[in-house]
Amino acid sequence: MENKKKSGFTGSIGFVLAAAGSAVGVGNIWRFPYLAARDGGGLFLLVYLVLVLTFGFTLLTTDIALGRKTGKNAWNAFSCVCPRWGFIGKLTFLVPVIIMTYYSVIGGWVLKYTSVYLSGRGAKAAEDDFFISFITSKAAPIVFMLIFLAITAFIVYTGVEKGVERFSTIVMPGLFVMILGIALYSLTLSHTDASGITRTGLDGLAVYLIPDFKGLTFSRFLNILLDAMSQLFFSLSVSMGIMITYGSYVKKDVNLNKSIAQIEFFDTAVAFLAGLMIIPAIYVFSGTDGMASGPSLMFVSLPKVFSSMGKAGIIVGVIFFLMILLAALTSCVSIMETLVANCSNIFKTSRKKTSFWISLYSAVTAILICLGYNIFYFELKLPNGSVGQLLDIMDYISNSFLMPLISLLTAVFIGWVIKPKWIIEEVETGNVKFGRKKLYAFMIRYIVPVIMSILFLQSLGLFS
Repeated sequence: MENKKKSGFTGSIGFVLAAAGSAVGVGNIWRFPYLAARDGGGLFLLVYLVLVLTFGFTLLTTDIALGRKTGKNAWNAFSCVCPRWGFIGKLTFLVPVIIMTYYSVIGGWVLKYTSVYLSGRGAKAAEDDFFISFITSKAAPIVFMLIFLAITAFIVYTGVEKGVERFSTIVMPGLFVMILGIALYSLTLSHTDASGITRTGLDGLAVYLIPDFKGLTFSRFLNILLDAMSQLFFSLSVSMGIMITYGSYVKKDVNLNKSIAQIEFFDTAVAFLAGLMIIPAIYVFSGTDGMASGPSLMFVSLPKVFSSMGKAGIIVGVIFFLMILLAALTSCVSIMETLVANCSNIFKTSRKKTSFWISLYSAVTAILICLGYNIFYFELKLPNGSVGQLLDIMDYISNSFLMPLISLLTAVFIGWVIKPKWIIEEVETGNVKFGRKKLYAFMIRYIVPVIMSILFLQSLGLFS
């Protein structure tokens, strides 16, 4: 609660690992590789890296510095600075409220696959109808979702230092090692298909790293740019109140400039390694066709790859889904922590009582999302041209509509109302050198508003 601050991160390491834990989630390990595969491998990597160092750095710095300077969560941080602009905080609060309805559902899917591989039934997961049969069943997805949610709630219930920070400090180094191990293993793979063509992991590495400019048009490049931009939201947990909340827990003696750079590095390294882990393996066994499988890559295509590896695939499958499960937990913990921090302040209730009610809300709404694949199934055409059901609608509202809008409004507020110097002064607290302050000021005033306007218009179907 903000009126009586009880907890915070013990130091910069705990903060960086917790923030990185929020950033490194299912979206990073699953979404980044399929976007990279779809958008020309090395070309996507190049665009993404440039955006992380400019655009991502700007949004991350804004959120964390805003949180630490005000000492408040997303709900109150903006109104604390300027009451007329307090509505941005309310919009920001809506993002984790919506995401929490479905994130534990996806976490339940990961938990299901983890249990399947741990029980030695990996071949079952490789069957064509396994994923669809599971998510459309009425009971199983709910059971696995509730188990995943219970673990998340317990971590948040125990507090910032004993729960969020301790969990992230233990899990994140192990997660990094597992990703690196599978990535290196992927490079050693080799497979000869029925037509006699042999593909190796190193061939897949070339596909991943070397930019493909063949047939590149301005329209295609713009789509790659927008894909990479939207991935930043998933990767860095910006514009959803999480980093503002975490920033409010950071002590004044922590070097924000250094910590932000570490979060950028950790997040980008994991995203890169996730692509290195998945793309060469998919290419070896499925060629470029397998790489085009998109969102179904993790739950449909990868189990087939693991099955093709023979006995080694069972072990790799276990490690892979355990790793994804840990990544999903760190992100879900950060989302729930943000809701607990905000609601504790809004309703003036204790952390433990708030954690209970947020958990109940999450369970009820997630059950509805699970039933969206059977009892409540329907299809709705969304403004951006895609077609979705309940989970897709929630994802569209939070990630495609609200997050670009919040980033746009935040950039206008910081860049033109209170001015960039307000954020820069917080980063420089304690005589810290902020080497990218000119870049920050330029980005927040001119570049972020333009790009966010394009993304927002695209989400409405007004720009393509």
